[in-house]
Amino acid sequence: MAAGNGNATLAAARRFAHVTSTDYVPELLEKGAERARANGLDVRFQEADAEELPFADGAFDVALSTFGVMFAPDQARAARELTRVVKSGGRIGLASWTPEGFIGDLFRLIASYVPPPAGLQSPMLWGTEPRIVELFGPDAADIRCERRRFNFRYQSPAHWIEVFRNFYGPTYKVYSALDPDRQESLSRDIGALLERLNVGGNRSLVVPSEYLEVVIDRK
Repeated sequence: MAAGNGNATLAAARRFAHVTSTDYVPELLEKGAERARANGLDVRFQEADAEELPFADGAFDVALSTFGVMFAPDQARAARELTRVVKSGGRIGLASWTPEGFIGDLFRLIASYVPPPAGLQSPMLWGTEPRIVELFGPDAADIRCERRRFNFRYQSPAHWIEVFRNFYGPTYKVYSALDPDRQESLSRDIGALLERLNVGGNRSLVVPSEYLEVVIDRK
């Protein structure tokens, strides 16, 4: 679910899963399909809204979302859809950025330039154990949460900014909403954040970012 250009899709297919990869952006699905063809992987790609999945109840053994479904506007509805399409005894696997990690810091910085829409809950809540239990607990036989780290590796802060302002939805949108002076100011602030968190030394950029790994066993 919310598969983007297919990182988790391809990982699952390489492990011989029969994968249906969904996202609501057709262009991202096409990129995923190109990658699957290049790797010789048989994957079904289908456009779908995370809040209204076009699948029958219990259609899948496993539902998986890595840094995707956490951005659905209606969190409770997206969680219900994830649960609905997984059969009894199946599993839901999630990876979501935590509020305390680098992406949490980035989103707070972005919000100081372009506040989020009123009434929407922060996507970072998906990276907290209490919210996961609130969303999935009633239909779960077991929930296992573990905090892990992913390292962003780029040539420099400028390289990271160039990639993310063009290809990462949240940063792409905020840059598009700002005039050139504010764009430059945002780049300076993001660059300062990256430099502060960089553990790669002066000649590279390595920024650890915490995420919550969740495995839910369906009742």
